[in-house]
Amino acid sequence: MLDWLLQKLPQQQREKARDILVLTRMDRPIGALLLLWPTWWALWLAAGDFPPWKPMVIFTLGVFAMRAAGCAINDFADRKLDPQVARTAGRPIAAGRVTPREALIVFAVLLLISFGLVLLTNALTIKLSFIGAALAALYPFTKRYTDLPQVVLGAAFGWSIPMAFAAVQNNVPPVGWVLFIANILWSVIYDTEYAMVDRDDDLKVGARSTAILFGDADLLIIGILMGTFITAMVMVGTRAHLSWPYWLSMAATAALFGWQQWLIRNRERDACLAAFRHNNWLGLTLWIGIALALAVR
Repeated sequence: MLDWLLQKLPQQQREKARDILVLTRMDRPIGALLLLWPTWWALWLAAGDFPPWKPMVIFTLGVFAMRAAGCAINDFADRKLDPQVARTAGRPIAAGRVTPREALIVFAVLLLISFGLVLLTNALTIKLSFIGAALAALYPFTKRYTDLPQVVLGAAFGWSIPMAFAAVQNNVPPVGWVLFIANILWSVIYDTEYAMVDRDDDLKVGARSTAILFGDADLLIIGILMGTFITAMVMVGTRAHLSWPYWLSMAATAALFGWQQWLIRNRERDACLAAFRHNNWLGLTLWIGIALALAVR
């Protein structure tokens, strides 16, 4: 797909453009989708139905811009670790195709684009955006200083939730904060599954993660987090007075979590990666449930 999009560029520019797109994971949209679904949950709940087009477009574009910015700063932060990990050794900075300086420029440009989008909202959303930018910049460095970088990732990925409520309602009600906490739980679940893929390599290079912290109790703790996430989303549903389509989506969510537990039962790398990617369907399922529940009430 990337080669087709860039085919009209001169050869040298095409290769650099492709490396920049790979740096920002435009060839792998799963990360953007995991950020998009909670943002849409929040927009629909904040509006009480289909959200106004302006915040819908702003936040959807912002999701892709901020996710791309996060990938650029993540690879900059991991530029000495990635070459030592089999799965990441081919990334543009690790392989020498993009310089650290170029990655910082890409990060800054994407951050400016994201801030330009936020300027089209209101004062409260603009104020909240500074916290979101700080979380996005902080996360890649936390894996060196804490065993809980996935929690910071969840806060960074979920900060679009209070921002979405602020943009639509000009305040963040309690249900918005419950949804934010639920998203942190969900992020820890799927990013722990992702970290299980690299656990052996991370131990060798000194990186830290919840997959390493949980150790042999990883499946049990992930299961507890799944139950806690479902509990938090039940609170969201009751506070928002959502009707039967939402509760059907919650039942489907529990089933999807069960399938993920089955996938990771032997802690095999490919299976853990499949479980991580499977969360895209979970996010979509919950969004459909929220949208339909609001449409029929």
